Amino acid sequence: MRIHNKHGDRIDPVPFVVTVGLAFMLALSFGPIYGLAYGLTLTTSLALSTLAFAGAAALAYDQLVRAAPAIDAGPLPPGPRFERLLYAALGLGVVLVALTLPLL
Repeated sequence: MRIHNKHGDRIDPVPFVVTVGLAFMLALSFGPIYGLAYGLTLTTSLALSTLAFAGAAALAYDQLVRAAPAIDAGPLPPGPRFERLLYAALGLGVVLVALTLPLL
């Protein structure tokens, strides 16, 4: 599979595929259950979970495919790598806290 960024350079699709797979797993395994816990119907819960997955997939495409540097661009400097790791950890923390809300 040949995937290109906005500059036409080939990029590695693996981070995008893994991120979309995790988004699918989280959105469509936890979403309907928590939607039912909040009193929504199953149809509404599935629709909202699918919308959440589609939004996460679009965001992942924008960040990991369209705006990605080329493979031969070399490694990122440590500053931006640490910043991305910090934002990813904060995002995962927000998701985990959000998953515990119906339990309160």
